Amino acid sequence: MDLNIVFEDKHIIVVVKPPKVPSQSDKTDDIDMLTMVKEHLLNKSNKNNDPYVGLIHRLDRPVGGLMVFTKTKEANSKLSEEIRTRRFKKEYLAVVCGQPEMDHEELKDFLIKLRTVNMSKVASEGTKNAKESILEYECLHTTPSDEFGMLSLLNVKLKTGRHHQIRVQLSNAHLPLWGDNKYNKQFVKMKTWTQISLWASKVSFRHPFKKTICEFESKPNEEFPFTLFDI
Repeated sequence: MDLNIVFEDKHIIVVVKPPKVPSQSDKTDDIDMLTMVKEHLLNKSNKNNDPYVGLIHRLDRPVGGLMVFTKTKEANSKLSEEIRTRRFKKEYLAVVCGQPEMDHEELKDFLIKLRTVNMSKVASEGTKNAKESILEYECLHTTPSDEFGMLSLLNVKLKTGRHHQIRVQLSNAHLPLWGDNKYNKQFVKMKTWTQISLWASKVSFRHPFKKTICEFESKPNEEFPFTLFDI
């Protein structure tokens, strides 16, 4: 599998993660993005020592799109601070079942992670271990489908980074992701596997050393059901 590199300098590397590829190694032992980036750097350096690669954020395995890795500990520390202070901006494209009542909305919920089943759920404020979760979405297009009714293409701005946040919050807002067999009741019942329709489309952050704003974009032009829309 070839590594799709969007940008690289001596401090950071920005790549496109294909759907179904883990962000880092897991129990499946399938090839993962962290390993692929390390192999790329090792091949470039012509050295035998293991290169440093910092994983500052993750994408769920079914999700495709942009990922940023750091190539030094100093860059990792600075970008981790960008994430902690919410200056690291992430946007996603999502196809959902249904049509929003409003073209633009901010969702605020408290989410709690259910570790035994690898899911999260909306909880009331004050629930032990529940964390505030905020996202903003804009409805870009809608289109009818024979099997699933109205489908909508959303641009989602993630303001916090919680486990399965977009999937849970949109499902709770009655806009479940197309293909999501955990939080979309239509797909939970299906026996066949479907690819979740969520794509990390934009990232924006301050470069760890140049201090300039870095902005990168990726679009799932060949991924169904995104192909139903003009993106």
